[in-house]
Amino acid sequence: MKIFYSCLSKSWGGMEMITLTFIRKLLERNFRVELLCIEESRMQIEANNLGIIIHPVRASGYLHPFTTLKISSLIKKNNYDLIHTQASKDLWLLVPALKIAQSIIPLFLTKHMGSFIVKKDFMHRFLYERVTKAFAISTVIKNNLMDTTPLVPDKIELLYNGVDVEKFNPEIAKRESIRKEFKINENEIVIGMIARFSPGKGHEEFLESAKILSSKFSNLKFIVVGEASRGEDEYANSIKSLAEKFEIRNIIFAGFRIDTPDVLSAFDIFIFPSHAEAFGLALIEAMAMEKPSVCANADGVLDIAVDGKTNLLFQNKNAVDLSTKTEQLIVDKNKRLLMGKAARERVLKNFDIEIITDKTIQFYNQSINEK
Repeated sequence: MKIFYSCLSKSWGGMEMITLTFIRKLLERNFRVELLCIEESRMQIEANNLGIIIHPVRASGYLHPFTTLKISSLIKKNNYDLIHTQASKDLWLLVPALKIAQSIIPLFLTKHMGSFIVKKDFMHRFLYERVTKAFAISTVIKNNLMDTTPLVPDKIELLYNGVDVEKFNPEIAKRESIRKEFKINENEIVIGMIARFSPGKGHEEFLESAKILSSKFSNLKFIVVGEASRGEDEYANSIKSLAEKFEIRNIIFAGFRIDTPDVLSAFDIFIFPSHAEAFGLALIEAMAMEKPSVCANADGVLDIAVDGKTNLLFQNKNAVDLSTKTEQLIVDKNKRLLMGKAARERVLKNFDIEIITDKTIQFYNQSINEK
């Protein structure tokens, strides 16, 4: 089977990373996969590093005649069995390109983010009518698709994002080397979060909680992993200034790290304070690493967390409640260990990338057989 993936994104985050993970898993199963991406984007660089066949274009979204013609030519030339796009905006290029190419191959859409805009006008009906199947990565996204698009319920499937549990495996991670790199003492409890610097990710609550907890415990170390989103350097600097204002001395801003499993292994407690997510990919990565976590009871978490068993939930945007729940894990090592074990078990059962890939391939095969 030959698949044309589309991810016309200039950014770098969960959607882009999971796209490459899926492509890698398909390639491992001897599928032929090529990727449509934005020229000189991080996606192009990372895909190229993985040896994926790429087709870079300059434009993304809405009306770009020359890009549409180029995509149409690729569809005609390469005889793809289906197209799978990771963003609804890409439909503005893909659907006209399919029309020009007179191609009837299946078109899949994975919806990673919700929309506040109702898209049921004539043009959107034309675009979404061409979609064979839309995958929603969480319940909140599935509901959003039904509320804001002309897609009929039969075309929408709940299909979670997945994590590579072989890569995110606590048994092979380099916990001690990372703790040595960060100069963490053996008796220190590491509390960390991983998120790009962007409003709504919960950095403020993390720091407020760190201030409260540091006044109670002397053996804590806080680590913030992530880089600024495009255009968010000022926000990132404001968060670092806030840490100085709170006089949090026991904190490390580690920046972007490529060795996420190893960094997670160095944590003792993972914090997921995001105000709202389509799906908490960083959370399931931490859970796969057997990390107990404290999470905001927000969209993108409720499909994943089992409060009191695999995670502890705190009231969204409430730093005091976050610190209270985190304290429960600080003082009880056995609870941390049991919760971490239960967290990985839940990931293995529900969010293993191999299981998600199997389900995706079933939909691919079904669509081709029905074509």
